[in-house]
Amino acid sequence: MSENPAVNRLIWDAQSEYPELCDRLRDAMREVKDPELGYDIIQLGLIRNVLITEENAVLKMILTTPFCPYGPEMLEETRLKAEEILQRETHMDLSFDPWDFSMMEDGAPPEWGLYG
Repeated sequence: MSENPAVNRLIWDAQSEYPELCDRLRDAMREVKDPELGYDIIQLGLIRNVLITEENAVLKMILTTPFCPYGPEMLEETRLKAEEILQRETHMDLSFDPWDFSMMEDGAPPEWGLYG
């Protein structure tokens, strides 16, 4: 996994072998919103990596805060949406790596008052 600095878009490990599937997955993940922030999990940069095999997939995901009250709901919605798109059993790998606004696809919105 690496970051494409031109657009702050993560390149998932599965992208090299399954580029079309990853593009469809990325588009579908835009339907999963963080209810508190109102942004989707791709905009927020919460899907940190995707691994796909013929049998299953693993999505590595972080949350904006370790004690996010919507975390379990967002994880399950993400897993179900991924299974629908990928057509294979999907497992979630919840990482407790810290999130910050620099991980956002377009950076923090100006109304947040953050600069970076």
